[in-house]
Amino acid sequence: MGLKVLQSRSSTGELADRRSNEIAVLSDAGTTVPRTLVRYWHDAHRIPADVQVCLETWEPLRDQGVAFRMFDDKSAASYIAARYGREQVSAFARCQHPAMRSDYLRLCVLLAEGGFYVDADDKFRGVAMPRVFDDGNLKVQPLCYDISRQAMVDTTEPGLFDHQSSSRIFYVNNNPIAARADDPVLRRALERATNLLLDPARVPEIQSTTGPGNFSAALAAHANECNIANQPLRLDLLFGWETIATPDWTLGYRLDDRNWRRWNDWSFENADPTTGIE
Repeated sequence: MGLKVLQSRSSTGELADRRSNEIAVLSDAGTTVPRTLVRYWHDAHRIPADVQVCLETWEPLRDQGVAFRMFDDKSAASYIAARYGREQVSAFARCQHPAMRSDYLRLCVLLAEGGFYVDADDKFRGVAMPRVFDDGNLKVQPLCYDISRQAMVDTTEPGLFDHQSSSRIFYVNNNPIAARADDPVLRRALERATNLLLDPARVPEIQSTTGPGNFSAALAAHANECNIANQPLRLDLLFGWETIATPDWTLGYRLDDRNWRRWNDWSFENADPTTGIE
């Protein structure tokens, strides 16, 4: 897969290769993706009933030997403090929205331990799972957005990746992610997100700071390095993931500021352009 599949249209693309000091992490590196399902909800004591329904759809994986781990704001902060350094602790503290904290935490956990992350509002369809645990390849969902149509494009569309188009943005989602510990793309994504979060002059837009934009920029940079070095890119794209699991768009929290899309729009409208702070 070449870089043409990973066109990143981030407004902060110039920072994609800016690296912080090497992240020091207590890592449990292995050769395969651990059989652990990682999820996040900001308040473990107040999970909405409709979100709980989504979480429970994944229960059949327990019968397949998959361990479950659930984080919230408190346990996430403790985890990062135990596994990482001062910069990462500070960066997590600057994540102003639960979605950002979820984005950042998944990078931290999967880099340190590996595993399989899915969002708490995703419903498992109960069908046969892809073989996400069988090897150490990074596994993510490809996405495509058509600017002219202002709509997502089905990535299983025949010939979609054969030709580049200025009206289509190709990127990857940061949900789901299956990875072995110490995956180089996760390391780069965490370094990049940390740098952006610690930049006091920047408005913390979620998608490009910690979300799919950040992850896509990290993957594109790593793919370019592999191409230059003539090294294989250990990546599997999960085409048709929506047949395995889908987000529930009817959840009650989507109607308030717990929905990152609503909060993101408000944040930009109310940010001070000289400081990036509301």
